[in-house]
Amino acid sequence: MKKQLFFFFSILLSILSSSIVAQISLGQDLSDINYNSPKEYEIAAVTFQTKDNSNLDQSILKLLTGFEVGQKIQVPGDQISSAIEALWKQGLFTGIEVKASKIEGEKIWLVVQLEERARLSRFRFVGVKKNEADDLREQVKLIRGKPVNENLLVTTRNKVIDYYVDKGFMNVDVKVNTNKDTIPGGGEMLNVLVNKNGRVKIHAINISGNNSIKTSKLKRKMKNTKENPWYSLFTTSKFMRDNYEEDKNKLIALYNDKGYKDALISFDTVYKYDRKRINVDIRVSEGKQYFFRNINWVGNTKYTSKQLTDVLGIKKGEIYNQANLEQNLFMNANEADITSLYMNDGHLFFQATPVETFVDGDSVDIEIRIYEGKQATINSVTIVGNDKTNDHVIMREIRSRPGQLFRRSDIIRTQRELSQLGYFDPEKMGVNPVSNPADGTVDIEYKVEEKPSDQLQLSGGWGAGRLIGNLGLSFNNFSAKRFFKKSAWRPLPSGDGQRFSINASSTGRAFQSYNLSFTEPWLGGKKPNSLTITAYHSVFGNGAAKGDPNRSITKNTGLILGYGRRLKWPDDFFSLQHTASFQYYELQNSTAFELKNGFANNFSVTTTLSRNSIDGPIFPKSGSSISFSVQLTPPYSIISGKPANELVTNEQRYKWVEFHKWKFDAQWFTPLTKGKSPLVLMTRANFGFLGYYNANKGLAPFERFRYGGTGLNGLTWGAQFLGAEIVGLRGYNDGVISKQAGMIAGDAPIYNRFTMELRVPISLNPSATVFGLAFLEGGNAWSNFKEFDPFNIKRSAGVGVRVFLPMFGLLGLDYGFRFDEVPGYPTMPKGQFHFIIGQNFN
Repeated sequence: MKKQLFFFFSILLSILSSSIVAQISLGQDLSDINYNSPKEYEIAAVTFQTKDNSNLDQSILKLLTGFEVGQKIQVPGDQISSAIEALWKQGLFTGIEVKASKIEGEKIWLVVQLEERARLSRFRFVGVKKNEADDLREQVKLIRGKPVNENLLVTTRNKVIDYYVDKGFMNVDVKVNTNKDTIPGGGEMLNVLVNKNGRVKIHAINISGNNSIKTSKLKRKMKNTKENPWYSLFTTSKFMRDNYEEDKNKLIALYNDKGYKDALISFDTVYKYDRKRINVDIRVSEGKQYFFRNINWVGNTKYTSKQLTDVLGIKKGEIYNQANLEQNLFMNANEADITSLYMNDGHLFFQATPVETFVDGDSVDIEIRIYEGKQATINSVTIVGNDKTNDHVIMREIRSRPGQLFRRSDIIRTQRELSQLGYFDPEKMGVNPVSNPADGTVDIEYKVEEKPSDQLQLSGGWGAGRLIGNLGLSFNNFSAKRFFKKSAWRPLPSGDGQRFSINASSTGRAFQSYNLSFTEPWLGGKKPNSLTITAYHSVFGNGAAKGDPNRSITKNTGLILGYGRRLKWPDDFFSLQHTASFQYYELQNSTAFELKNGFANNFSVTTTLSRNSIDGPIFPKSGSSISFSVQLTPPYSIISGKPANELVTNEQRYKWVEFHKWKFDAQWFTPLTKGKSPLVLMTRANFGFLGYYNANKGLAPFERFRYGGTGLNGLTWGAQFLGAEIVGLRGYNDGVISKQAGMIAGDAPIYNRFTMELRVPISLNPSATVFGLAFLEGGNAWSNFKEFDPFNIKRSAGVGVRVFLPMFGLLGLDYGFRFDEVPGYPTMPKGQFHFIIGQNFN
């Protein structure tokens, strides 16, 4: 006879909270159960159930409880209690009840009734910014469906607190609560309420134990962990845990550089000074100062020990500086190190291991163990990542060639040349040399990532009482040979490294200018000989219609041919450029210069010798760019043989313009700090001079220098007709420096300029390069050499910012403050803004 039995037995475990139900029901007929004498049963079946009949993994639960069919258990007994405890430890249930659904003889059918904890459906952060919420999601790693228990709430709160404490919010208040979610399926919504309460600031940094280095110097070394005295307006004193840890390492590095190789921070603590400020205490254990004594070389056969010691540059008795030793052994920035010495001669497998062999008091003996290895020959060179640029454009810039000995200097130079192309992200360039020691060869793989190189130049401004607009398109990776291939127009044929640009400027009928230019940097494809062709046409007048007797108009049509080649001597950073230029002027009631009606011709030849070793076109960090040019017209008045007094009319003077022009421009870029984003000091010197052959003809009105102000060509369009070069001097009005010389159209024949800029990188991302700058600048212009005084300059200072967007080029905003007066301009402001679009500051 079958009887449905329900007996109840409650086992309360001290480790469970009052909200947990853990019980055993073993039927209703208590006569079958003797609690003083437990009975042994064989498990006939075991089933796990929930009140909502949710799916449970029966096999996992059996494994956790240890229940198996055929198993003998005591009822009541420790096995059931242990099973309940094992389930509870999982943190998944709030109620656990073990029932016997049936007992027949010695067999028992067990049912484990489980009440599941609520599961996480959603979570949110309140009181935080969007970017902080994104970071916090990564930090807390909450997963939908996870059981919501006390441990989850506490862990989440602690992780959020740690996140903000590391960012300097040491008084952050975090509360975590839950509520029933209203979405279908239910679950628990977890709410994280954050009140940051502002970052704490550092009241004082107390450093003790330092005897050899002043406290003030140690504090200066802590770049990102600083006190903020009440009188400071510029020093940030916010406490950031990560920055603090880095700065502690910098303190030890400073001691190591001074020879204290055993220096360490023996104790440090951060504690509250008041509600909004903290104190930082650091105790330093300096140890002894050490010095280099004997440096011995082992294993070197190619170079003598004396040669290696000379390259290493460390002498006996110098302060022991581990960083300097490693830098001079392993690849310093100037390649003046031992590794470069070997690797530039093919020894790719070279190794150098410095070992301290003996410490005697304050003296350290070093043994440098050399493994030279055999010279490696380049087996293959490949390129990956160039989706747009054709392989041959890259390969012609690569200095590492199959069959040559491996040279580290060739790889460094290759990376510079590829960066200078402007087609690839310099921050993501990579080199992967795969060595084959068995046969002494190496395969070199250059990795590049394309970036946008074409530009839309859009600029506008106000000049001569008119609004001037400029639109230009520059395609810097053009392909002429694919011009007639329909499939190559995306939107223009590209990939062959040629440059094609078109530009138009206009104010309406009064001024129009059109320019078309094409450059082939590798004419013939075998040598770096460039060919440039430029054609342009400009119209400048008063805007009157045709037929109007008062119409004033000047037309200028020109053609420029340029040929350049890269030199190998004195080194291959030098290049030589030859340019032939012809301009034809038509004039009607012109106001451009003395010739009112008629025509003028300007034919000149220019030779430019330059050296460019800068490491990047947008934000150079090192190197220099120096150029010297001479521009000459034929000396027509001398060749003609006519007496000078016959060349007196304007028609005769300007039928064939003659002059000679000399220019010098030098820029140096010096990194002031280390790393990928260093502070850079740019220094620059410019000089220009325009001379004549015939004193009776005098100086030509063409090719002079319009000096002062922004240096933006589009806003001084009148200068374009005379070929005047626009030279900027920030802090002064446009063209005002050259106008004081009293020359034609306000353009001067002589000028100089000196500039210092401190450049601060903000973002070097190629899709939006941003850097700030502070500058000092000075220069002047003169009407002749007799007046020339290089130390009589107009000075200015200021700050600015540059933003490079690949599609628009360089954008800039500067504020310049002038220190000197300019005669004739008493109302000129002391300071003014200069806005730059689509070009660098000239």
